[in-house]
Amino acid sequence: MLLPRRRRPTRLPFLLRCCAAVLLLLLAPPPAAAAQGHQRHHPAGDGVVISEADYEGLQAIRHDLSDPYGFLRSWNGSGLTACSGAWLGVKCVLGSVVAITLPWRGLSGTLSQRGLGQLTRLRRLSLHDNAISGPIPASLGFLPELRGLYLFNNRFSGGVPPSIGGCVALQALDASSNRLTGPIPPAVANSTKLIRLNLSRNALSSEIPDALVAASASLLYLDLSYNNLSGPIPDAFAGVDTKSPSKLINKDSITGSYQLVFLSLAHNALSGPVPESLAKLTNLQRLDLSANHLAGAIPATLDNLTATLQSFNVSYNNLSGAAPPSLANKFGEPAFTGNILLCGYSASTPCPASPSPAPSSPAQESHGSRSRRRFSTKELILIIAGIVVGVLILLLLCCLLLCCLTRKRSSSSSAAGTRSGKQAAPKEAAGAAAAGRGEKPGSGAAETESGGDVGGKLVHFDGPLAFTADDLLCATAEIMGKSTYGTVYKATLEDGSLVAVKRLREKITKGHKDFEAEAAVLGRIRHPNLLALRAYYLGPKGEKLLVFDYMPKGSLSSFLHARSPNTPVDWATRMTIAQGTARGLAYLHDDMSIVHGNLTASNVLLDEQCNPKISDFGLSRLMTTAANSNVLAAAGALGYRAPELSKLKKANAKTDVYSLGVIILELLTGKSPAESTNGMDLPQWVASIVKEEWTSEVFDLELMRDAAAGPVGDELMDTLKLALHCVDPAPSVRPEAREVLKQLEQIRPGSDGGAGPSEEGGGAHVQAASAGDDE
Repeated sequence: MLLPRRRRPTRLPFLLRCCAAVLLLLLAPPPAAAAQGHQRHHPAGDGVVISEADYEGLQAIRHDLSDPYGFLRSWNGSGLTACSGAWLGVKCVLGSVVAITLPWRGLSGTLSQRGLGQLTRLRRLSLHDNAISGPIPASLGFLPELRGLYLFNNRFSGGVPPSIGGCVALQALDASSNRLTGPIPPAVANSTKLIRLNLSRNALSSEIPDALVAASASLLYLDLSYNNLSGPIPDAFAGVDTKSPSKLINKDSITGSYQLVFLSLAHNALSGPVPESLAKLTNLQRLDLSANHLAGAIPATLDNLTATLQSFNVSYNNLSGAAPPSLANKFGEPAFTGNILLCGYSASTPCPASPSPAPSSPAQESHGSRSRRRFSTKELILIIAGIVVGVLILLLLCCLLLCCLTRKRSSSSSAAGTRSGKQAAPKEAAGAAAAGRGEKPGSGAAETESGGDVGGKLVHFDGPLAFTADDLLCATAEIMGKSTYGTVYKATLEDGSLVAVKRLREKITKGHKDFEAEAAVLGRIRHPNLLALRAYYLGPKGEKLLVFDYMPKGSLSSFLHARSPNTPVDWATRMTIAQGTARGLAYLHDDMSIVHGNLTASNVLLDEQCNPKISDFGLSRLMTTAANSNVLAAAGALGYRAPELSKLKKANAKTDVYSLGVIILELLTGKSPAESTNGMDLPQWVASIVKEEWTSEVFDLELMRDAAAGPVGDELMDTLKLALHCVDPAPSVRPEAREVLKQLEQIRPGSDGGAGPSEEGGGAHVQAASAGDDE
């Protein structure tokens, strides 16, 4: 049997594989080129590896910063991925770092001078809303392409470095709400492209440089408020130099093209006159010179700005003369109040008429002189005798009057004498308390009267007595609500006027002496967003009544949750309430050093225009420690208490900010914090929804309708982020109340579209900066 012949294996597949290998070798680049391509290109980012100098600069910055939340963990490795988008907040162009954006990251430590100076192509540095301290690096001067510098809401100290003049392309500089000191260097104005300059809320001193207000033809926004600046305001706006009248400071390009729309120099120690050159700022929309030491008359030419001005304030200065009529008609009394010698801005401050006396003729003068010379000796004796007799008659009348008063007093009951003795002690205590605060006893707005027929004492804080103790005690009362502090009544006085009266619970207040001293302090606090204490009454049996203005729209809580379905509350109204509440709280914290401790929507009252007024502030100073603990517990039950209060037992500014954040969330969601959702309080519920990326379900349906009709959607998102920042479980991460206010004002400056551009909040110069970053 023959076996089948075995086939020889074909060589075709082997030959094909050899040909393919040879082809690949021919087409492949040389090893050096391949290595170079692997080094310089990356599948993400701009495809170029970061330069060695920029890599070292970023590492130095990371080394000097403290990063408790680990946001900078991505800044590691050899730097091959730094420009690929893997390093948080870093943007590169052709291997050079052009932007560092790390706001709201909880960073602390210092900003490396060496590291920053190595980023020579940097265009934008945004580190706002952190806790970075130390000086602003002088190495900023080595960054000629820097366009946006945003360091606000940090803890930077020291001075503004003069080397910043080397940033000749700078468009926006915001270092507000820090701890900067020293003078403002004129070199800040070296950039001819500067659009926004905000150095407010620091401790800067010395005078305002002339160059700062005159050297930039493009400046739109200038805010130097809340500093310690002194000296006169330079009369150099719109290119006018009073020292060299014939010379323009910034050549002819300034005249006629100055674009300043926002100017605030409020709350400094500036003196001298209001500059005439302000009238040349024809695009100015907001001007605030309040709370300074400015003197002299307001230039009449400022009336020319009435058409463009949307906000104007020169209150609390030393201005005199007549207020410009157009400005007075448009902005009213609040814009001018606090200037004792100023007139014509309201019906109650008319300017006095100045009639010129008719000159007497020479003949009359000579006749008078002759008549004076005709008095004889006999006439002089008669005149003197008449004067003596008149004085004797006057003395006799005084004696008779004194006798009558003495007889009447002696016939008074001994009980009245005892009562007046009791009243003298508190008055002396109040005088001693006023002297202890550096005031003259009896000075200020407080005015005291006896308690009428029933005894006690009534103390008013606003001018003449608007009502007596008898009027108050006999008023028709209607209970409005009850709280841990006491019961609130709506009282109708005999003349029909309405007041709110809070009767404090007995045995929870301090003694009379301490109570009056603290009430005297609270009675002098005045702010548009705080409910002023108008008077208090101390009864003979220990009763304590506090008298406030009556707010017709009630509390924010009832306004939001007890309204009818057909009365929606739009976004503009809610933002007005949020801004006003933040403004009032910031004033309590910064100007009065008072912690509220019980801020809830029920303690935010609304006037006819829905302007909020915080109530119950400072009441903890009138109460015992045990009573204040009960108040904190009640706030926790309502959902406004910060989590750390369960251990601290004492409120502070950060716990107030937490309560403010809850109120803002309440405005955004329309939900009451007292009502838990799935076992979570309001901040926890909102955070869980945001985490699941269902953010649109957080907002009230009424607001979603507003969001569909304009830029409201972005404002809602920005406000939500801010509110969540306020209710952060870590107190150190929460912003200050003034920072919350600043952010709210940047999110929605007003229905007019804003008070000037803001890089972080939108504006004309944002587009310019963004375009520059994309080059």
